[in-house]
Amino acid sequence: MSSYNFEADTGKILDIVIHSLYSNKEIFLRELVSNASDAIDKLRYLAVSDKALSELAHDFAITISADKKTLTIADNGIGMDEGELTQSLGTIARSGTKSFLEALGNAKKDDKTEKGNDVSLIGQFGVGFYSAFMVADKVEVLTRKAGEAQAYLWSSDGRNGYSIEGAEKAEHGTIISLHLKKDAHEFLEQMRLSHIIKTYADHISYPVNFLDGETISQLNSGSALWTRPKSEITQEDYDAFFSDMGAGYGTPLLTLHNVSEGAVSFTNLLCIPQMRPYDLFDPARKPKVKLYINRVFITDDCDALIPAWLRFVRGIVDTADIDLNVSRELLQHNKTLDRIGKAVVRRILTELKKMHDKKPEDYDALWSQFGVVLKEGMYEDADNREKLLAITRFHSSTQDGLTGLNDYLSRMKDGQDVIYYLSADSLTQAEMSPHLEGFKARGIEVLYFTDPVDEFWMPLVPEFEGKSFASITKGGVDIDQFEKAEDDKDAPEAADIDKLIDAMKEMLGSSVADIRISKTLTDSPACLVADEGGMDIQMQRLMKAHDPNFQDQPRILEVNPAHDLIKNLNQLVGDDAQSEVVSDAAHMMFEQSLILEGKLPSDMAAFSQRMTRLMTRGLKL
Repeated sequence: MSSYNFEADTGKILDIVIHSLYSNKEIFLRELVSNASDAIDKLRYLAVSDKALSELAHDFAITISADKKTLTIADNGIGMDEGELTQSLGTIARSGTKSFLEALGNAKKDDKTEKGNDVSLIGQFGVGFYSAFMVADKVEVLTRKAGEAQAYLWSSDGRNGYSIEGAEKAEHGTIISLHLKKDAHEFLEQMRLSHIIKTYADHISYPVNFLDGETISQLNSGSALWTRPKSEITQEDYDAFFSDMGAGYGTPLLTLHNVSEGAVSFTNLLCIPQMRPYDLFDPARKPKVKLYINRVFITDDCDALIPAWLRFVRGIVDTADIDLNVSRELLQHNKTLDRIGKAVVRRILTELKKMHDKKPEDYDALWSQFGVVLKEGMYEDADNREKLLAITRFHSSTQDGLTGLNDYLSRMKDGQDVIYYLSADSLTQAEMSPHLEGFKARGIEVLYFTDPVDEFWMPLVPEFEGKSFASITKGGVDIDQFEKAEDDKDAPEAADIDKLIDAMKEMLGSSVADIRISKTLTDSPACLVADEGGMDIQMQRLMKAHDPNFQDQPRILEVNPAHDLIKNLNQLVGDDAQSEVVSDAAHMMFEQSLILEGKLPSDMAAFSQRMTRLMTRGLKL
């Protein structure tokens, strides 16, 4: 037996591996099963050109068993000789503490350089295997290389070094025995092991079996659907995958299965459900696409793979271009993963554009469920903003159902150089808005922005196809250049209301920023608008929700000089006996305008009193 001492600070390295580089203890089983799968892959590869090995390359399996204190993981893969044992499992000792810590430190402190981002360098130190010491106080590796007669036993407690001695083993392959710590006995239970294998290694293409006496139970499905040729996969297979992934009810609305080869190679099998997942609006906004490396599950919590605004997409991405790393967190700074993520996003957007153009009914169904989340991308992802704009859908003042920006442009009036929109809390509120009156009279289409996120992406989009956006609830909108419809040309003439406006300014005081004549109202007596550079009521409401101390900005009250109410009030201005009536009416018009925008008057008691006085006066007449 040969014994080897770890270098002085190797205990420090193992402490980092056990307590810092892994998110949870169960990862050790992923690492060991992955190593077993790799060993089988290597034997299969060598057997293609080596006839002697080809006779051994059959009935591949990974077998897990447990007794009262020991967990065993066995494979019939390539196995190792003494030199390979020293090289593969003694890497930390040979590499030294200094080299390991320097490599780890560079990856953490400098994620802007190629060296810092290449977190796969950690795998060069054999750290993945040493994750076994998270749960075991002693690890034994019995192995025999395929084609050789001699077997070897590697043994270590993870603290005082390791030993290698000759041993007996009937067949090629490797058996890893973990003498578990007292607080890790949960990993002796078949149900616990089954759950871990289902989570992390369900799609490894070799059977992962649990041996209980004479009974053998397969823990994994043993088949990665995405590795099969698309021509051999039926829609029923895809639907079953969708169900097995827990992606949603029923069948997927859209399935994307692609294999990419080139500078970065990967396979994606992604599904978009028909209905919103229950956690779509969870504040964490976590994507749920699973990352596999050579069919070994790594994580379903990786922002670098898919952005939060595509969190309704479910499925997997599998690649061989990333080494199995010791930490999920380090994946966030992996350049290869970043390139894969960008390619996946492009592919999803391409498929959505195809559906938008060729299957508008299906796309509208998708948009009704996930449109509000896709809009988040226009705020967060400048690189894909234009692509998202092209597939964004809106309700509008002239169309039934949903419409897109390109369709809006095709219906614009001659001489119209802006895209008009109206922000509101709901579609019903938008359709009732008095701001629409002048636009309807002239046949000008207005898009409805009814999602809170619209207030965030809108300022970042100066134009679409050369046409700027204009809110109809802000001052400065001028549509006088457009002709009214024939049946609106006989509208009442406007009165000269300068004196009324002066009186109302004095009565309303700081409640309003200004009072002026409206250029858009036709049926309503008044409405509120924001100054040209001010906040819409929607944005003010969002700011208030975010900051309870936020003070609303006074808005501009626009009045319709052709409305009978305004004309009648205009006649009462200057009559001292009617001053209370004019004041009550002015306040009521202002508060009515607030209500139409979904906001209650600040003093409901005063509002009720004014309404009662005006109703009483009206009934006396």
